Amino acid sequence: MSAPSHAAPTTLDGQLKHHLPQFAHGAAYLVGFNALRAGIDLLLKRGVDDLGARRFHDATTAGLLVAASVVLAVVTRVRSRVVLFNTGRDIEYDLRGALLAKLHTLGPSFFRRMSAGEVMSRSTNDLTQVRLLFGFGALNVINTATAFASAIAVMVGLSPRLTIASLVVYPPLILLTRGFSRNLYTRTRQSQDALGAMSERVQANVAGVRVVRSFALEESEAKTFAAVNADYVDKSLAIARLRGMMGPIAGLLGTVGTLVVFWYGGRMVVTHELSPGSFVAFLSALGRLAWPTMALGFMLAIVQRGRASYSRLAEVFAASPEVVDGARPGPARVEGALRVHGLRFGHGERLVLDDVGFEVPAGRSLAIVGRTGSGKSTLATLLPRLLPTPPGTIFLDGVDVCELPLESVRRAIGYAQQDAFLFSTTVRRNVGFAIDFERAEDAGDGPESAAAEAKIQRALAEAFVLDEVRGFPDGLDTVVGERGVQLSGGQRQRVALARALLREPQILVLDDPLSAVDAKTEAAILDAIERQARARTVVLVTHRVAAASRCDRVIVLDHGKVVEEGTHAELLGRHGLYARFAEEQAVASEMDALAHTAIEELPSSAPIAAGEVGA
Repeated sequence: MSAPSHAAPTTLDGQLKHHLPQFAHGAAYLVGFNALRAGIDLLLKRGVDDLGARRFHDATTAGLLVAASVVLAVVTRVRSRVVLFNTGRDIEYDLRGALLAKLHTLGPSFFRRMSAGEVMSRSTNDLTQVRLLFGFGALNVINTATAFASAIAVMVGLSPRLTIASLVVYPPLILLTRGFSRNLYTRTRQSQDALGAMSERVQANVAGVRVVRSFALEESEAKTFAAVNADYVDKSLAIARLRGMMGPIAGLLGTVGTLVVFWYGGRMVVTHELSPGSFVAFLSALGRLAWPTMALGFMLAIVQRGRASYSRLAEVFAASPEVVDGARPGPARVEGALRVHGLRFGHGERLVLDDVGFEVPAGRSLAIVGRTGSGKSTLATLLPRLLPTPPGTIFLDGVDVCELPLESVRRAIGYAQQDAFLFSTTVRRNVGFAIDFERAEDAGDGPESAAAEAKIQRALAEAFVLDEVRGFPDGLDTVVGERGVQLSGGQRQRVALARALLREPQILVLDDPLSAVDAKTEAAILDAIERQARARTVVLVTHRVAAASRCDRVIVLDHGKVVEEGTHAELLGRHGLYARFAEEQAVASEMDALAHTAIEELPSSAPIAAGEVGA
């Protein structure tokens, strides 16, 4: 197999053009193969006629030439298959990389339209079908075309009348094939869509297995899956029935053509209009059309499956990224000053942020406080352009982030999301994700190295989770499971925080990193955030006043608007929304403390009535 190009085009049509030389190479071998077979047909004519005329020396020479041609034809055929099959593999390899790169550029609106299960179906099954289209399918299409051309050329040269008689069955076969082809494409597309729906259902059940179990919905989900599965089976059987009909019908018509040749050609031999050698050569040429004719249904199925999968993949490649690189080069050095001015953003017709503005000097900290649904998380994701940031609204060191390359913006602005996502690998690999694995491992400084381990442990310690990780069965090498399912919510959040801290960006955006931790852990993490704020700009999204009080300044969001801004002390003195948050949280803390004290003072033998103390 040839080495796939790492600079291959990132579109389907570009892939086809990129690999055209390989297709031409394979096609040349097939042309040569069928030319050799045409030569073999003519050598058979010569040999049989020489035998009939008792020219044994000439017949022997013809036989030796046939044997040599057969050996050369076999070598040529094998080489054509190697080239074209490898071309299909190369296209599949390049498309996998191009598809992943494309998916990385697409925003939330695309993934709202296309589920993860559907994306996985297109990334696996559809890519395989495209590989078969450009490998096995291309081989058979090119071979069938060249086989028909070479065979008919030989047949016409031997007897135009017999050729017309032998091909009398092909017009109805072509019409039949066109009808089958249209139906195959339609049913294949339906089958691929049904497979995507089934993949989506499986992915949703695997990801949400705990929810299914907790609500005892196993039987209900099994019935839903059975319905989706049955739909896929029905559509697959429809294709199988169509293919099953195509093969016998094509074979029957091909057999009728052969019978016509024996009847009409035999008469021509008897009347000396055709020599015995010409008749044998004609039958040999006609025989070369038997397999392509009988395999027409199978070949069409491969081609139409590939076409349907090609069109499904084209939908992904045709999707437009919501966030693209800016035209300016990335800055050589980032100070970390952040300014937001007149930011308006919405999802569809719903306005989430309205005329938001604030400024954070380099090396200072800002807290963004607000109720649930006030737009805090949306604002946090707009800062590193994880959503389509409106131009002219967010500035990094005075430069509009929309004018900068995405890589530069996201290297400068590190983001730790509220809903912590962990990969199904070890704690070490999750925290060390920010390390450039390829370059670091080539230099002996990958996540498994001693230097990397020291950095990972420091980051875990800063996130106040190192002792817990050390207590895991395999320590740093403990596998966290799908999306971190083996860890508690607080542990997942702190491991994700450690990953953000390890990266050491100039601006650190933390989206509510304290939502799943207890009071003691919260205090430790806040101390770590304060230490981070001495070295870089920190934007802390939180609903906790205690956390906001650690920052230099605070802005309060309400219904997408900045309603208050100032220091913690200034906002408390204004007796506005922030002060009400502080009062509500102080009362809630006192109630929690009283409840905790009451439970501790209960005699150990005193029974607790059901419902007396909330969980």
